Amino acid sequence: MTDLLPIAAPAWTIVAAVYDSPAARALTTALHREQAAIYGTADDPAATPPHEFQPPHGRFLIATSPDGIPLACGGWRTASPRTAEIKRMYVSPAARGHGLGHQMLNALEEDARQHRMAKAILETGVDNHDALALYTRAGYGRIQSYVTGRNPQINRALSKQLLKEAGGRSQLLDGRIAPCLVR
Repeated sequence: MTDLLPIAAPAWTIVAAVYDSPAARALTTALHREQAAIYGTADDPAATPPHEFQPPHGRFLIATSPDGIPLACGGWRTASPRTAEIKRMYVSPAARGHGLGHQMLNALEEDARQHRMAKAILETGVDNHDALALYTRAGYGRIQSYVTGRNPQINRALSKQLLKEAGGRSQLLDGRIAPCLVR
């Protein structure tokens, strides 16, 4: 059983990491175990090549506590020109309920925008109510599955515009670039 950590939002550090680093592997393995326990199956995080999360085609982020304990992770990779796929979003049970998932998602979206991605897509499970609520609050809407063979009774595909096209060039939807959380 994991002890709850006393976590304050300002104490989190979100940094870029290598997808196959020990901290990333520990978090993605925990995500895999949790998904397999809920759905009976889950995509193996080791099947994703680490280079897919390296700039300029992607990025993997890890959030840590002040004493360096990995608490959350997530990444984006290029799904198609100008479309980023958010992958491996996970917050450890001890850190849930404090807004860390929201901060991680914001950091991933901002990094994708900085790489001129106009849209973000992602998948989550129908029984992951907290994730579905997070993505809905963040402006994601349901789309048809973009992965062949997905079961719509288990998976939900979602999408969000990150940039709008204006006069042949991209602009941020809110007209400004927010400070990047990635160090």
